[in-house]
Amino acid sequence: MRDPLRDIGCGTTAPNIRVRSTYTGDLAPAGSAAEGPLRVIEWLLLLLPVAAASGWWAARRSDARRGSAGSSSDPAFFRGLNYLLDEQPDKAIDVFVKLAEVDGETAETHLALGSLFRRRGEVDRAIRIHQNLVSRPNLSKEQRGYALFELGQDYMRAGLFDRAESMFAELVELKLHRRRALEGLREIYQQEKDWTRCLEVAEQLQSLTGEPVRSETAQYHCELAEEALELGKRERALAHLCRAQKVDSHCVRATMLQAQMAVGQGDSRAAVMHYLRVAEQGPQFLPEILPDLLDAYRRSGREDELAELKRLYRDFPSPALVLLLADAIQAEEGDEAAIAFLVEYLSGYADLTSLERLLALYAPKLADDGRTRATFDAALTVVAHLRAHRPHHQCEHCGFVARRLHWQCPSCKQWESIKPVQPEPIGKHADAATSQRIT
Repeated sequence: MRDPLRDIGCGTTAPNIRVRSTYTGDLAPAGSAAEGPLRVIEWLLLLLPVAAASGWWAARRSDARRGSAGSSSDPAFFRGLNYLLDEQPDKAIDVFVKLAEVDGETAETHLALGSLFRRRGEVDRAIRIHQNLVSRPNLSKEQRGYALFELGQDYMRAGLFDRAESMFAELVELKLHRRRALEGLREIYQQEKDWTRCLEVAEQLQSLTGEPVRSETAQYHCELAEEALELGKRERALAHLCRAQKVDSHCVRATMLQAQMAVGQGDSRAAVMHYLRVAEQGPQFLPEILPDLLDAYRRSGREDELAELKRLYRDFPSPALVLLLADAIQAEEGDEAAIAFLVEYLSGYADLTSLERLLALYAPKLADDGRTRATFDAALTVVAHLRAHRPHHQCEHCGFVARRLHWQCPSCKQWESIKPVQPEPIGKHADAATSQRIT
């Protein structure tokens, strides 16, 4: 595979480089003639402060060498500006890097310039600047630590995870920026799905900071349990799930996996027990397990499904359970009983799905005239449209919306932050929820 860093003169090709799709930019020089004067202004705003600082430093060094005799401005400074105006930022970078000799007073300038390039998505230029900084022998230990971390961030942005890993590992070894370096390593291992190394890094982080990482550690064990199940290694999977629950007793995912394993073994009673445990750990997850829970109920020999649904609804009310219970009530007690049940539920929760079911049940009872029917059908259509576009799952951390459950948010990468969206309480339920938040 061709190393993109060779194209920008950043050393030889490194072996075993894994290039990910996280970096979609082009390593060729950015900018085109079509962008016109606005592009020039952008470059001036970006580099003029750095160039001015570099020119000031070069002038100060020159004055120090020549005493009070004075001197004209360094022509390299103006050559760099000309490159900017000619939309040749790479040549401008070369000039300013050479102009500003890296020492204790200019290292920060290089770090800031590289960081600006990375934020603009021009990772190749950020890498050039930070590599130049790391290669200088006269940096202090702390400055080298900052440069290594910034270069690791550049490699991460470019998808060069092997190189980023080596930068972060060196920082951990040097005991510099250890927390950020360990977090960078954890991010790499998560993307590579190397869950064993994720556990190792999580343990180091907890030892370093004293802050618990229970949720993440439990999820890593769940990932390893799923891998073991795919390989048919049931005992290993059970061991990981037990460790997950030991670390985080509220780990819903571990309990769900235990229930699925019980189903696979034909142990319906154990499956029911685990599914009910899920409902206790996180009632909002009940819609995820409800079909399997009812199936396990039937297989375990429990025949009174309506009574079981009513008990579940009393303990763990949820929209999905309301719909199943409404259907069961309709089948055994008739339409009027189902309508009454839905009306009572909707007086406490703004649930579009249950409202749509109520309207469908009420439709046959309408007066048989065209205007009433058309009005009712229009209302039902609007409710159905709103329900169809309502998010099913949402991240509590960043607001990411998903159609299905993810254990790790694809957007902010938080674990266990995506939950099924619950209907908003209204009436007395809203008052109760408000008072609960206040207390």
